[in-house]
Order: sequence, then C-alpha cells, then structure tokens
Amino acid sequence: MDSLPLDHPRLKKNNFDLIRLLLASIVCLVHAYEVSGFGQLSTLAGFLSSKVAVQGFFVVSGFLIVMSYERSSSLKSYASKRVRRIYPAYFTVVMLSAVFLVFVSQKPVQEYFSLAWLEYLAANLAFLNFLQPTLPGVFETNHFNVVNGALWTLKVEAMFYIAVPILVYFLRRFPRLPILMLVYLISIAYSELLLSASASTGVEFYSRLARQLPGQLCFFMSGAALFYYLKFFERHLKQFVMAAAVILVVDWFALPLPWLQPAALATLVVFFGLFLYAGNFGKYGDFSYGVYILHFPILQLLLNSGWFVGHQWLFLLTTISLTAVGAFLMWNLVEKRFLLRSSHYVAAVESREDQLTVRQPASLSAE
Repeated sequence: MDSLPLDHPRLKKNNFDLIRLLLASIVCLVHAYEVSGFGQLSTLAGFLSSKVAVQGFFVVSGFLIVMSYERSSSLKSYASKRVRRIYPAYFTVVMLSAVFLVFVSQKPVQEYFSLAWLEYLAANLAFLNFLQPTLPGVFETNHFNVVNGALWTLKVEAMFYIAVPILVYFLRRFPRLPILMLVYLISIAYSELLLSASASTGVEFYSRLARQLPGQLCFFMSGAALFYYLKFFERHLKQFVMAAAVILVVDWFALPLPWLQPAALATLVVFFGLFLYAGNFGKYGDFSYGVYILHFPILQLLLNSGWFVGHQWLFLLTTISLTAVGAFLMWNLVEKRFLLRSSHYVAAVESREDQLTVRQPASLSAE
C-alpha cells in the first residue's frame, strides 16, 4: 500500500491552508479586473488565472477530503465534518446578501421581497446558484448583475463530498489504480467533448456545462490519487515535479495538453503542500473560505457605489482590505464556532493559545 499512515507527520504538517488562501486571493484579484472592467487592473488577469486557482482548489479537496473520509469513524462523522465546515459560512453569506442588499436595490421594498427573492434564497441555499443568481433590482447598473458569481464552485464541491463515500467504496473493493485512471479519463473526455461542441456550434452553454462536476472531477481525482500513492510519489519526487513543470509550461505557453494538465497541476500543488513546509498557518485560522465567498459581493457593492471609476487602484486596495476584514470576521464569528474540537484548526489555535499562556508571567496567566 502506497498511502502514508493517517497519523504520519507529513500529513499533519502541511501548507494546504496557506495554498488555499493564496488560491482564493488569486480568484479575488482576477475577479477585481473581470467584474469591474477597469483597464488599469488588466495586468492582474495577464499573469494570474482564476481558472487555474479553482482547479488547484479541487486538487486540494481531492487530497484532503478523501483523507478526511479515510480518517472518519463513520459516514455520519464524515458528513458532520463536511457540513460543519462548508455550510455555516455559505448560509451566512447567502442570507446577508438576500436581506441587506435591499438597501442598494432599485426596486421598492415590497417589490424586492418578492417571489424572485424567495427563488434566490431557495436556489442559493441549495447550492443551485445558477438557477437564480440575481436579486430584484440589485446591481443592475453594474457590468454584471450577478450577486455572487463565485458560488458556482460550491455546488461542485458539495457534489464531491457526496461522491467520496461511493468512490472509496469501489476503491476498497476493486483494483485502485484502474478506477482512479478511468474516472480521470472519463472526466477529461466529458469536458473536451463539450468544449468541442461549444467551439463548433458557438453555443456557450456547452462550455458552461464543461465546467461542472464531471469536467472538474479529473482535478479532484488527481489529488485523491496522490493521497493514495503518496509513498510512490515521494520516492520519485524529483522526476514527478520536473515532468509536471514541463507539462504545465507547454500547456500554458505552447500546446494545450488537457489529458495531462490536471495530473501535472496536482503534482505541483501537492509538492508545495507537503514537501516545502512553511509553518503551521492554520494556527491563525482558515481565512481562505471567507475570502472566496465574500469577495464577489464586496466587488459588486464597491462598483455599485460609483466612487471608484477614476480611482482603480484604490478600488483594488479597498476590495482587498474589506475582503480580508470580512474573512477574519467570518472565521471567528461563524466558521470556527461550528467546528468540532477534533478539527485541526481548533487544535492549532488552542496549541497557539497554550504557547502564549506559557510565555506570559505567572500573574497574567492566572487571570
């Protein structure tokens, strides 16, 4: 068996919290340009990719969520951890948007709280953002009137969570590698078929379908495969990393390699996640989720104000500042309160607090 023991130090000390924060920040920066259309911010989209950042998220999820399931004592325990981690903050951002965006709506209050409002609430709370992405009269003068365009990935993430017990069931009963490879290839084939249909017909709906669960599963499966074959990966680390780097350079700058790119991206993400340890970033909390789900409505609100048309870099700085504050509050007021005490975030924070207590004078420690 090529997976490491679940209590192995390498699995306990990793950079995945930091990587997720960096990926969420990339999405925020790229969206600042794409949502605003401000020309001065175009350089952000020139050297950063929100698409690759989201793909990196799915790789990390594949590695960590499969590991979480393997560590769980039961299906109920696994489900509880997943719901506690993802839903409280998601519920909060949907409700905050639905209730308080009435103040920027161009509709009267009685028209705002309408059937369309209820449809927004029902669709978004059920991870079906695509069914009703807008609120009555909200952001109608913006370039996009979508309330929170980042939420589409949460539907995919939730479906990953549901798929993991089924996936692991088959991985435990049948040869593991063929199943991993089969799902990986089917996912890419699905995506390529729809992208080809979109290119040949000009129907953009096909490309949107390509982004959904089957099309993103190759990244999730790549992360899961590296978890299961981590010993083999470690033994051949140099060769894997060099090959992955070459594949990604060719894919990004010369010739698209869709059948290899997910595995190559996963290789580098897991390499940086596990083999270049940068310290226990989780002791400060996990702010990546808050950054990801809050930045889009913050962007829209700032644009709706009309204050930043002539101050584009100030717009970016304000977005970053408000998103950081929002993520900090979301973590401390919502997310952390729903985690089990066995969560590594809670353990990391308590360990940090214990260390601070030990360093304090005895008189202060007793207070």
